[in-house]
Amino acid sequence: MDMLWSGWGDPAKAAPLPDAVTGLLRDLLGVKPLDTAPHALDEIPLAEPAPADALRALADAVGDAAHVRTDAESRIRHTRGKSTPDLLRIRGGDAGDAPAAVVLPATHDEVLAVLRVCAEHGLAVVPFGGGTSVVGGLAPERSAFVALDLRRMNAMLAIDPVSRTATLQPGLRAPDAEALLAEYGFTLGHFPQSYEWATIGGFAAARSSGQASAGYGRFDEMVLGLTVATPEGTLDTGRAPRSAAGPDLRQLILGSEGAFGVITSVTVRIRPLPRTRVYEGWRFASFEEGATALRRLAQDGPRPTVLRLSDETETFVGLAQPDAIGAADAAAAAGCTAIAGYEGTEEETARRREEAAAVLRAAGGTYLGAEPGERWAHGRYSAPYLRDALLDAGAFAETLETATFWSRVPELYAAVRTALTDTLTAAGTPPLVMCHISHVYENGASLYFTVVSAQGEDAVAHWTPAKEAANEAVLSAGGTISHHHGVGTDHRDWYLREAGPLGVEALRAVKRRLDPDGVLNPGILLPVD
Repeated sequence: MDMLWSGWGDPAKAAPLPDAVTGLLRDLLGVKPLDTAPHALDEIPLAEPAPADALRALADAVGDAAHVRTDAESRIRHTRGKSTPDLLRIRGGDAGDAPAAVVLPATHDEVLAVLRVCAEHGLAVVPFGGGTSVVGGLAPERSAFVALDLRRMNAMLAIDPVSRTATLQPGLRAPDAEALLAEYGFTLGHFPQSYEWATIGGFAAARSSGQASAGYGRFDEMVLGLTVATPEGTLDTGRAPRSAAGPDLRQLILGSEGAFGVITSVTVRIRPLPRTRVYEGWRFASFEEGATALRRLAQDGPRPTVLRLSDETETFVGLAQPDAIGAADAAAAAGCTAIAGYEGTEEETARRREEAAAVLRAAGGTYLGAEPGERWAHGRYSAPYLRDALLDAGAFAETLETATFWSRVPELYAAVRTALTDTLTAAGTPPLVMCHISHVYENGASLYFTVVSAQGEDAVAHWTPAKEAANEAVLSAGGTISHHHGVGTDHRDWYLREAGPLGVEALRAVKRRLDPDGVLNPGILLPVD
């Protein structure tokens, strides 16, 4: 099944907003129903596809013309990603930057052949996995490009139960990877909000971080080896779990978003399937108090597998439990909700829960029981569907994230909230700004912001300066421009400042060596020369 072209995920899972939420949006933010319906797919105009000689060469590269698609639906489904501006543009009938063709290789060698053809014909190449980018990672700065859809490369190539490793192809979607590993009693343990649709290659290319990162780590920590196709040949990295043989070339590819090469296989660390999973809720009087509690667990343990904290606004609205939006009364939603989850053997889980509970209580936490945690687990992938319902109702909803050291969390939190609130209020669309901590480390944590406002006359025009102001606030307050969404085009200019001039030149040198014709995702991560 393909993802909904004009929104997120499986259309059968979409649901309208509860009346309580509709009323809150109207009364608090002035949200009004839309006057016009979104365009239908067959109403969206497209530019001409790739030239016939290029299409023939691409068909030869992948062995069959059936694996080179130029029909309108295929091209529209591979247009941009799933950020709110992406969706608003496509709903408005704008597919001016659709790919000139969609190519579906099945092997590493076919990927190499496609790259050669594209270099010869002046076509850019955008690797396409689940299409879940929310930072402009699928919108290259070149009008003629092909979307390299990796869905046919969806196998588990090898599993080593002794070493606890598996080698997976890049187009394998996360649920399918989990099902394959479960047959051998293992799990990857990587469950980001995009889990239902995102792919193994995309996780590596964007340095993804899953909701159970406190226990399993980020995806880049799981990667032991990569095979990469580049216009200049094949790059193989990773011969051992750790090495002192020079700089780690895996780190050049992890997070490179297709700008340096196309990932064709990923060797990952795997873990035994947990015998039990338990999720529970805690309440703190303030975000500051809750953050202190999370820091104590992250630094001194015991660290839960899942650990997250919603601020007062997110708790009140109900985003801490997405499938319960609008259901909680004001008294029940006071303070800040934290979710702690534990996975492992029954004995290990019971021990960690007991020890963590003592830390959380000592830090001011009140135990809420299993119900909030179970509700969170049940609705953990529902927020993108909620975003679609908000757009349908005339609201604007978008997210952004960052990370910093623990000592800077309060300043970063305040700076980003202020930047978003001031900019959108000045534009006539005052927002509701919510935040949660969802990934913790010994030395710091991520902050994940959700912004909701009325769409106004031009929602994208309102959002662009607000997003830029938030980016400026992130850098000024000592945060990183992205913790797990990636760079794409949306964060690129701020990433260049974060990396510094010499760092950027080093990356440009890598780009020139691996991709001398600049066909790989031009404008993503680095500006076009």
